Amino acid sequence: MEDIVIVGGGLGGLTLARVLHIHGIEAAVYELDDSGRARGQGGMLDIHDDSGQVALREAGLFEQFRGIVHPGGEAMRILDRHGNVRVDEEDEGGRGRPEVDRGDLRRILVESLPEGTIRWGRKVAGVEPLGGGRHEVRFADGSSTTAGLLVGADGAWSRVRPLVSDAKPKYAGITFFEIDLFDADRRHPGAAQVVGGGMLFALGAGKGFLAHRETDGSLHVYAALRVDEDWIAEAGFGGVWSGPAGSRPDPGSGGTAEARSRLVEQFQGWAPELVALIEEADGPLVPRAIHALPVGLRWDRVPGVTLVGDAAHVMSPFAGEGANLALHDGALLGKALAEWPGDVEGALGSYEEAMFARAAASAAEAAENLEICFRDDAPQSLIDRFAAYAAAGR
Repeated sequence: MEDIVIVGGGLGGLTLARVLHIHGIEAAVYELDDSGRARGQGGMLDIHDDSGQVALREAGLFEQFRGIVHPGGEAMRILDRHGNVRVDEEDEGGRGRPEVDRGDLRRILVESLPEGTIRWGRKVAGVEPLGGGRHEVRFADGSSTTAGLLVGADGAWSRVRPLVSDAKPKYAGITFFEIDLFDADRRHPGAAQVVGGGMLFALGAGKGFLAHRETDGSLHVYAALRVDEDWIAEAGFGGVWSGPAGSRPDPGSGGTAEARSRLVEQFQGWAPELVALIEEADGPLVPRAIHALPVGLRWDRVPGVTLVGDAAHVMSPFAGEGANLALHDGALLGKALAEWPGDVEGALGSYEEAMFARAAASAAEAAENLEICFRDDAPQSLIDRFAAYAAAGR
């Protein structure tokens, strides 16, 4: 039996393992990927000074984090559907949300753990309570392990969550079509100029573009549409892919040339330089349906098991809190287990009560911001939202 088993080697699970390691507590992380380089990890993350950065300090990795910050990444542009620039802010620092590449952040966490902590290439097939707070974790290769404490850090479609809750993520009404434009300044100069040096919002009623310049000079773009899930397959994209950002889609889910044309049609009347973000895409357009758990989800204390990150509170990305909450969850759970020696249930109860409150506030904000971004008066609705944040000192 292993004392602490963490299912999932994303940001939350790795931060938990790191904080436990600092306090001399061993844990085993079981991760589906074959290695830390098995796939891309997605785009840029803004790491907040009141959550993600707190976690990285707790993990003793703040200096390494500062070394991967993307200079200029906090710049922001807001455009309307006609390409008119409504907001154009340079990155002057001081906002408390520096940008980093998700892959670089995960690499730092992986390298901070002792060899053998992460058990790569282990797909969880099922989990089962054994009584007394113990759980059996079964893997697709036929092996299994028994956990004294089981932590689900396995994302939106968690295999561990059913042990504590029947809740499942529901479609939020918006689908992102993920697009990459490589070597943008040379190969896609028009797109590079539109996006700028940091983040782009180009919004209208029920649709828009969200894009970011990556550290490697590429542009990571999401074309967003308020559509029924059925539309995705009908348009020829081969079904919605709901896996994590950067993961490999099912065959065919990148769509056909006809599917790309159908997506372009949805932006008829938009500025040509914005539509070009779709037309010039390097590679497939991968549809990613936005899902969320119920706002304010909580559960009664279940002995020997808890959740961190998206497994506990997956929400839309419109509060920028997903990765930050995962980091914060992992750090605070690790700290609680270290501060409550011999009382795992006390540590879990303390952690969960604080996590429920944080997650509820962020999930409510994310749901509200999703609606704001795609209202009929967008992008003015988003501009007003940012003005309200600034007036509140956020």
